[in-house]
Amino acid sequence: MATKLVNPNAAGIDVASNEHVVAVREDKSKDSVRTFKGFTRDLHQLAKWLLSCKVETIAMESTGVYWFDLYTILLDYGFEVYLVNAHHVKNVPGRKSDVSDARWLQQLHTFGLLRASFQPDNLTRSLRNHVRQRKNIVQQMSRQTQHMQKAFDQMNIKLNNVIRDLNGATGTKIITAILEGERDPKKLAQHRDRRIKASEQTLIKSLEGNWREEQVFNLQLAYDHYIFLQQQLKQCDAESEKIIQKMTSGNSPKSRTKKIQKSKNNPDFDVAQYLHAALGVDVTQIYGIKEVTALTIFSETGANLKEKFPTEKQFLSWVNVVPNNKITGGKVISSKVKKKKNVAGQAFRDGASALWRAKNPIGDYLRRKKAKSGAKKAVVATARKIAAIYYKMVTEKVEFNPLELTKGKEQYLQKRLKQLEMAKEQTQMQLSDFQQQNSLVI
Repeated sequence: MATKLVNPNAAGIDVASNEHVVAVREDKSKDSVRTFKGFTRDLHQLAKWLLSCKVETIAMESTGVYWFDLYTILLDYGFEVYLVNAHHVKNVPGRKSDVSDARWLQQLHTFGLLRASFQPDNLTRSLRNHVRQRKNIVQQMSRQTQHMQKAFDQMNIKLNNVIRDLNGATGTKIITAILEGERDPKKLAQHRDRRIKASEQTLIKSLEGNWREEQVFNLQLAYDHYIFLQQQLKQCDAESEKIIQKMTSGNSPKSRTKKIQKSKNNPDFDVAQYLHAALGVDVTQIYGIKEVTALTIFSETGANLKEKFPTEKQFLSWVNVVPNNKITGGKVISSKVKKKKNVAGQAFRDGASALWRAKNPIGDYLRRKKAKSGAKKAVVATARKIAAIYYKMVTEKVEFNPLELTKGKEQYLQKRLKQLEMAKEQTQMQLSDFQQQNSLVI
């Protein structure tokens, strides 16, 4: 029985850094396999050759970052492009070469045996770039803070033991005064904010140190770099806000009746309002999903979640918060979660990890799972629950309802109560049997 041709006008491309090998069906061209260089001019020649071969759909591997330019150019020419996981097509029959890889991709795609990886639209991709860049900037700011703290430690100044945040109001004023040449602990302590719990005398003692010019120089470099990164962070937030405004399709963000306390390193714009305009629901109401987390998830998945992931199972599998069950002979031989990098999935895990002490149903669920299966599995299971709630809210346009979570908690408590009652009955029966046996012995 012949295999049905699902995509008769399919092509396969083996992607590399310097050149790309393209294969089409042998009846489409005399030279069914051709090699093109990686320059932009050659990429356009590649696309024009595929048009001349009447190719409609193309499969290519996601090799490093070399696929991106070719992928976008092929989309501009109107091709349907399948970006496939290289792990799914690694078993090439015969000797491995670029030509055989391209031919193998073309054959698999012709018979409809490949699945396309999720790719966002251009606006979502731009937002993703800015949000990822924002995270890198925040991490660099954290490193510069550590450099400033190290400079203080080298001078035996224990400022970090007295104030909680070195970059807060008190810390910033004291560092600025030090860099301007002030060394008197009493004068430096006058910058103490009234909210600081430590007394002024304790602050003065912490500022008595061994002033060394080379360490003050290191402090200056770290502080200047920190201020520079702050400006970059603001620029990144401004660009992100512009993109989200375009993604709202003219829907103006709704004003909030409840004010949210501003956290450090949060975006300058109201993320929750813009996401509500783009998604139709306020996903920041979900336990564990703060503004930065919600922005990260949105930048990775986009607004049209139902179009990219028709079912909840597909979405949970993509964010990698469900086990990869391997079943053979009716038995589960493996049920581990895949070790793969997924920024949205990591954001859901971070949101779950923030609920260890939370007094809400999801926090209770996290602690129950930890007691049963350990901390790592508990975080993944809680991330799965949060991701499922996010998917339902975005696709069905329903607001977050904490009462639905309390129902699950009540069911768990009732089940636990029955278990305890059964255990009590068994203990009483064992105790009565033991008493009877002892009475017979006596």
